[in-house]
Amino acid sequence: PSIPVFSQVATANPDSPLLSPADASTSPDAVKRSHWCNVAYWEHRTRVGRLYTVYEQSVSIFYDLPQGNGFCLGQLNLENRSETVRRTRSKIGYGILLSKEPDGVWAYNRSEHPIFVNSPTLDIPNCRTLIVRKVMPGYSIKVFDYEKSCLLQHTADLDYADGPYDPNSVRISFAKGWGPCYSRQFITSCPCWLEILLS
Repeated sequence: PSIPVFSQVATANPDSPLLSPADASTSPDAVKRSHWCNVAYWEHRTRVGRLYTVYEQSVSIFYDLPQGNGFCLGQLNLENRSETVRRTRSKIGYGILLSKEPDGVWAYNRSEHPIFVNSPTLDIPNCRTLIVRKVMPGYSIKVFDYEKSCLLQHTADLDYADGPYDPNSVRISFAKGWGPCYSRQFITSCPCWLEILLS
């Protein structure tokens, strides 16, 4: 004997608030994907282009190679670009893969040159010295740790000499380092860099 299959939609009361035809949550236009970060691309002190909003679990940020989907920095135009910026842009290549994982946000260096990373969760708590990590080609680093971030939210805000401090922001420079160990003291002295603004 066949077992009858009941369709909840066919037998539902049309006046039911759960399955009302006018329920906005079931209409395709109402499905809004939430983003987990925005990416800003900078050349020295100038932001180039708009914020790039990331909805997928991972995003490639690259120069000008037709490698899948992502944020193509080579498409961003700026007049009177300096020779230093042009040289650095040419080193971005495959760039980075930014990935949201259960434990935090990871960056994988797909470039042929190092990247340099600063993040509130990479710094030593209550230390006024800026920590910039060098990540060689082919390596990855957890650029933002969710658990550590929750602990840091309870510490006092620090004043940083290189601009406003955002506890949910990661800064990544291509090919050029900055900070106490480098000739460039501030990220705004780096030719090409990213600001990852986490939601």
